[in-house]
Amino acid sequence: MNLDAVQFIDLNVVNISFLFFVGFIGGLVSGFIGSGGAFVLTPGMMSLGVPGTVAVASNMCHKFPKAMIGAFKRYKYGQVDIKLGLYMAVSAGIGVQIGIKVQQLVLSKWGAVGSDLYVSLSFVAILIIVGGYVFYDALKSSSGDGQEKTSSLAKRLQAIHLPPMIHFKRANLTISLWFTVPVGLATGMLAATIAVGGFVGVPGMIYMIGASSIIASATELVIAFVMGLAGSINWAMHGMVDIRLVLIILGGSLFGVQLGAIGTTYVKESMIKIVMSVLMLMVAASRLFAIPKYLNKLDLLSFDASTVLLLDRVSFVTMCLALLTGAAIILVSMWKGRKPAVSLEQSFGEA
Repeated sequence: MNLDAVQFIDLNVVNISFLFFVGFIGGLVSGFIGSGGAFVLTPGMMSLGVPGTVAVASNMCHKFPKAMIGAFKRYKYGQVDIKLGLYMAVSAGIGVQIGIKVQQLVLSKWGAVGSDLYVSLSFVAILIIVGGYVFYDALKSSSGDGQEKTSSLAKRLQAIHLPPMIHFKRANLTISLWFTVPVGLATGMLAATIAVGGFVGVPGMIYMIGASSIIASATELVIAFVMGLAGSINWAMHGMVDIRLVLIILGGSLFGVQLGAIGTTYVKESMIKIVMSVLMLMVAASRLFAIPKYLNKLDLLSFDASTVLLLDRVSFVTMCLALLTGAAIILVSMWKGRKPAVSLEQSFGEA
């Protein structure tokens, strides 16, 4: 592996403050939509100049303690299907090891810049595809009666009796074990290669397996804990974990994840999808603006220095807007959802 090409950034007050804020938003998002928040955290670190591989490894290292707290919090609300999470975690763990090998191959062949380009292109492609579909589905759900319906694909897969058939009590579904495996593998591979597995794992559990948004987003935290623990050990053995970044973003995210988990008790399930999709599409735009910089460094395309600098700044500003937008949507949704809940509690109290 080309370790000489990997450098750890210098930290100053501004960088530390930004990373703490990114960690808080990532935790808020993680607790709310169960994605691990990595699709916010990894690009956020890269926008400060953190090499893609280091951002992926450090993000994965901070993930498992945060996911453990978030999973415990939402388990108390009755939202976690532990059995589904553990079954998914087994195939996801295999996917993590495959994904790390892929990332190591890219790094050794094209260096840190090639790894940054690979991470950015992967982010843009997957975020646009998944985010666009989730946004479309959220609009359909919100325009209807507000009740979430099992997807037609999940219904078809559940109807196929391919032993062993597994019943998941909390998710209230029965499906063949073999249909959970590809979702778990994809989740693990993406988590290891670009530090993002949740935005494939959560939609996968919703649209392929048939779990509700609430159950899927909560159960993903169990998978994230297992993947994060296994993956961070592997990355640390290759010297890719920057413990400074881990501690800073963990400090912000541990607070945010609890607040986000509380928010799920006050909002409709369609709002979870809306938050997830809006953030995905905004982060995709941020990474898209950063791609010319990497293409320039690899001499694949030629852009003048002023254009690259402008696009790099636009990328950073877009990332900041994504963080603020995500926080605003979640907090406003919590506040609006809380008022009816408080009114109902007061009515029962008076009665």
